[in-house]
Amino acid sequence: MKKHLFDFETLKKKLYTAVLSDVLDSMGYRNQAMLPFIRPLSEEYVIFGSARTGYFMNTFSVAPDENPYEHEIALIDDLKPDDVVVLGCDGPTTRIAPWGELLSTASQYRGATGCVTDGLVRDIRYIRKLNFPVFHGGIGPLDSQGRGKMMNYDMPIECAGVKVRRHDLVFGDADGVIVIPIEIAAEVIEKALEKVESENHTREELANGLLLQDVYEKYGVL
Repeated sequence: MKKHLFDFETLKKKLYTAVLSDVLDSMGYRNQAMLPFIRPLSEEYVIFGSARTGYFMNTFSVAPDENPYEHEIALIDDLKPDDVVVLGCDGPTTRIAPWGELLSTASQYRGATGCVTDGLVRDIRYIRKLNFPVFHGGIGPLDSQGRGKMMNYDMPIECAGVKVRRHDLVFGDADGVIVIPIEIAAEVIEKALEKVESENHTREELANGLLLQDVYEKYGVL
């Protein structure tokens, strides 16, 4: 599976999760929105980029001479511009905070556009100062060491109820997070841009006092 090239910076100013979700629904992909407990550290954050995945399994100790951060370090050091780190956690998401300030700093330097995890996040005051978009399943101080370990990275995972593969597109804003399968991404984006234009016309005409039924019949969006 190859990574497609998209102008993420331009597109994230035009698109939003609701319209992407509607388009995916219309194409038969009806389970692409992460569960609603996933929230951004700031509602101003918008992320759009290519998924780099990692999955944490529950652990309860660290073996002698073991590096519990081996795969995390390898993933972060290999990040490229426009990558979005997506981390799924096995079992209760309240046990560990797989993401914090130092990983945010390293990821931002490498050009990554954000992180999404159904685990916890910590060091949030410092992450907000970095203005690095993070979407999380909760906030807490617990380090992953001795509680959870990333078993591998760049493999298919599930995060907050949605399957995510490397190179799938991830879009997040104040309404939530959407995952777009890479093989249909170009079509989804094209249709979403068309729907945004129709919604803009609908909004203008409703603001001018036209009846909702008349406007819906004209543009077919709601």
